[in-house]
Amino acid sequence: MSTGLLAGVALLGALAGLAAPRVARHFTAPLAPRVAAAGWGATAGAVVFAGLAAAMGADPVLPVLLVLAAVGLVLALVDLSCLRLPDPLVGAAALVAAVGLAGAAATSGSPGRLLGAVGGAALCFACHVVLAVLPGSRLGFGDVKLAAVLGLPLGWLGGSSLALGLLLPHLLHGVLVLVLLVAGRVRRDTPLPLGPALLTGAWLAALTA
Repeated sequence: MSTGLLAGVALLGALAGLAAPRVARHFTAPLAPRVAAAGWGATAGAVVFAGLAAAMGADPVLPVLLVLAAVGLVLALVDLSCLRLPDPLVGAAALVAAVGLAGAAATSGSPGRLLGAVGGAALCFACHVVLAVLPGSRLGFGDVKLAAVLGLPLGWLGGSSLALGLLLPHLLHGVLVLVLLVAGRVRRDTPLPLGPALLTGAWLAALTA
């Protein structure tokens, strides 16, 4: 991908990051009427979009991943604000992934990759259901549903991306919890959102495809 196109995609990401807090407010009230300011959002959006563009190039799946990333920015803000992953947002991400991947399969002439996407979603769902029902688990079923949705593009991208997408979120979350515990910012029973780690891990896994 040319430098100009990469810069254009990064700009789109910055705009998505700036818009994310406004959209997130519609899903946090009245539980958390204030959402974090958009100052970090432009940078985060630009980095996420540019990373995907650099990794995917002209792959027809890139637009699907970019739209999912935009929804993911909103989901991360909502989860950080009030520990929720609203069904309308997760459902929108699922619809984007399903329809977008079907279109990418038709465009690229590789319908067989849809089987990998469905298998990835099923595997992510099953693994996270098991984690959610373990005694003492803090994993919510909003996390389970989001993991299943993220399994669609990860399964499309291949086995190595799927494996990383399953492992990295929990590794990132575990390291963050450990750092916060050592710093005295949280206690062992403090609830923390997993959604941002799921989204970040999926993004990092996509960059390795």
